[in-house]
Amino acid sequence: MKTPTVPALVAALTAVALLAACSGGTKAGGSGGGSKTLTLASVDQGSVEAVVKAFEKANPGVKVRYTTSGADQYQQQIRTQLSSGTAPDVMSVWPGNGNPSATYILAKPGYLRDLSDQPWAARMPEAIKTVAQYQGKTYNAIFGQNGIGAVYNQQAMVKAGLTPPDTWTKLLAFCKAAKAKGTPAFALGIQDNWVTQLVLYAFVATTVYSHDRDFDKKMQAGQATFATSPWTTALDKYLTMEKTGCFQKNPLGTNYEASQQLAATGKTLGIVQGNWVIALLKQKNPKATFTLKALPATDTPSETLIPAAAGAGYGVNAKAKNPELALKFVNFVMSPQGMNLFVKQQGGLPSLPDTGFGVDPSLTELSKFIRSNRTVSFMDQRWPNAKVQQTMLSGLQEIFSGQSTPQKLLKEMDTDYKAGS
Repeated sequence: MKTPTVPALVAALTAVALLAACSGGTKAGGSGGGSKTLTLASVDQGSVEAVVKAFEKANPGVKVRYTTSGADQYQQQIRTQLSSGTAPDVMSVWPGNGNPSATYILAKPGYLRDLSDQPWAARMPEAIKTVAQYQGKTYNAIFGQNGIGAVYNQQAMVKAGLTPPDTWTKLLAFCKAAKAKGTPAFALGIQDNWVTQLVLYAFVATTVYSHDRDFDKKMQAGQATFATSPWTTALDKYLTMEKTGCFQKNPLGTNYEASQQLAATGKTLGIVQGNWVIALLKQKNPKATFTLKALPATDTPSETLIPAAAGAGYGVNAKAKNPELALKFVNFVMSPQGMNLFVKQQGGLPSLPDTGFGVDPSLTELSKFIRSNRTVSFMDQRWPNAKVQQTMLSGLQEIFSGQSTPQKLLKEMDTDYKAGS
């Protein structure tokens, strides 16, 4: 998922995915040799800043020149920089194969350094290791696990006198009650196209995978399609939410930043996003409390699954100007200190076991679902190419603007999927 890794995810799909530049350009920095300057490009605004500060403190004399940007902007820029030889030493990389800056996509042409010899590589859980590797070699330092769900502003919920719904029928009733009180249930900022996937992924987790955990294998074997599967049900529920008034007015005219502001200040009761948004909401409203809950798709709570998978990590440029410092940085990110700081800032969960991390109360439900095996990977991480996701994102925007239909979109995704890698 472009997050995130819906991740990209999750990656956002990350999920994902953040705006505003922070300090020098990615071209700035060391020229190798004895230089103590590291260049870094990241989509982790709101969390990477604290990690950079801690890294510099642990390495006196080292300076990290970094930029942060939204997922859409980042993915366009990093590919241009890699192909022109101007990319930074370290860069955000999504798991799997689902978007233009995913592990497989960047490792295949040789843009990333093999990290298999680093001390943390062998310790990654199998589910994360498979999307951090290409042809059996590890290229992505994935530090966190992310989930997608409904993130509620607890103070706004108390003011409205409402509680998080746990069934589809209750969800629609919740939206109607919130609208009647003058506060829409959820902020939706799909002017940034990567955001369009999150509600859909939250529904697909349950409608598709709750009864068929082998759906991805069937897709790969040509035994299933998007257009003839419960993806149609999930997409219909997404549009039903829109028709019911679950979102604020004009989602297409609302960007990710503006949607955060709505949820953080109680102009909406929440936002359907990855857990990475929690840190950003807290920045905008430090006095508020935010909690992630599953977004229900059926009237049987026990069927509900949450999309939860490896989030975006960091790769090392195969032509890094300061490779030693680049390795030192990713190893710091994968250390208990760096990893716990990162996921605490993001409101996430660590990718490695035994880091001593205390789960934030906002993620109690996500942690419970992960422990109970009630999660599925962000959908795009298992797709054969990045085109499927790009078609989905633009197609969802076209559906919301009345220029396309669900069946047309799913057939186009099938065509791109069948084209293979």
